[in-house]
Amino acid sequence: MISIYTIEDMPNNDFNTGEPLAYFLTWTTYGTWLPGDDRGWNRKRDHDSLEPSIARQESAIGQMKETPYLLAKPEREIVEDTIRKHCEIRNWAIHAVNVRSNHVHVVATAPATKPETVVSQFKTWCTRKLKAKCAGRSRFWTEGASTRWINTEAELASAIEYTLEAQDRQGI
Repeated sequence: MISIYTIEDMPNNDFNTGEPLAYFLTWTTYGTWLPGDDRGWNRKRDHDSLEPSIARQESAIGQMKETPYLLAKPEREIVEDTIRKHCEIRNWAIHAVNVRSNHVHVVATAPATKPETVVSQFKTWCTRKLKAKCAGRSRFWTEGASTRWINTEAELASAIEYTLEAQDRQGI
C-alpha cells in the first residue's frame, strides 16, 4: 500500500525560513552496509562518501554482535504499518514510504521536530514491533540515518518519486 499526499494546504516555502516542507529519511538494516562497503560509505556525522576499504569492512564485520538483518515481506509490512501509524499518532504527514529488504525510505513532514528525532522514533517503534516477531534478536538497524531537508515543492516531488519509483529501476 503506497500513498502520496500533496501539501497544497501548506504555504509556498521556496525559501527555507527554518521549517522544511518535509524530510527525506533513509536508514539501513543491521550489517547490510558496513564501513568500507564497495558502494561507498560515510563516517559518523560526515557527509562525504568515502572509498571502499576491504580492511575497514573486515574490521566492521569482526565487530558485529549479530548476523546481518534483512527484512522479509512480512517484516517489511510491519515496518511500513508502524511508520504510518506513528505518523498518524504524531499528526505528521507521510508523503511516501518504501521499506526494502535492507533499507527504509520515508518522506514525511514533522513540524517542530528534528529529523534525527523522527528517525529515532520510527526505528524505536519498528524495533518494538519486530522484536515481537523475531524473538532473540536485538539489532535491526544500523546506527544513524541520512536526514535530508526538503525545502521546495520540486525537491519534495523528486524525493517522493525516488522513494516510490526509482528503487525498482535498473542500475539504481
